[in-house]
Amino acid sequence: MTLGLSGLRSLVRLLDSLLEPVPLNQQSVAINVPQARFDLLDLIAQLLSVVQLAAWGGLGLYLLWRAAIKVGLDRTRIGPDVLGSLGLAAVIGIPGLVLYFVAWQLGLNLAVQPSTLDESWWRSVVLVLYAAGNAWAEEVLVVGYFITRMRQLGLRENSSLLIAAVLRGSYHLYQGFGGFIGNVIMGLVFGRYWQRTNRLWPLVLAHTILDVVAFVGYTLLRGKVSWLP
Repeated sequence: MTLGLSGLRSLVRLLDSLLEPVPLNQQSVAINVPQARFDLLDLIAQLLSVVQLAAWGGLGLYLLWRAAIKVGLDRTRIGPDVLGSLGLAAVIGIPGLVLYFVAWQLGLNLAVQPSTLDESWWRSVVLVLYAAGNAWAEEVLVVGYFITRMRQLGLRENSSLLIAAVLRGSYHLYQGFGGFIGNVIMGLVFGRYWQRTNRLWPLVLAHTILDVVAFVGYTLLRGKVSWLP
């Protein structure tokens, strides 16, 4: 009902892009876009989208809490969790950026624009909130909730990890094949980290860092460097 449907919609969007008469790398797709013509209404619409992401993650966490399942969202290991998040962000961030540009140059990916929001006093704040909302929803649902449920269905750890990683990649298919592969790899790394540590905070924090750099960094560099779409 949440990211699963997002994966199906993303597949439809990719198929639609493939049917276009131009290659994927000559098409573009934006992640964070204006949702209303008037500035204040756009802000309200953006914040509602952030609330939706928070609610998706909250629903998964509530269902886990009802089943008395802990996924590592307590505050008992703040220092190690922060260090772990920085390490995960570094491991995924730089190789992921390289993979994106290679896939784009090879015609396997659309040109991804992390944000096309108009310049406004609230833009950077909303992009940071989006980054945190994405991280919260994805890591709680795809890792904490989904892998836990796969375990309860009797699947082995490797099988659960692979299915969860493919799910993560599926709702990024709208970006192209590079976006899918990159997020599958991210899912494998993040999922294995959680399986071994049972700490979800490092994943949420690392994902937030990655998205903040992508969203806010893009708005600051767009038009100022030639290698950004």
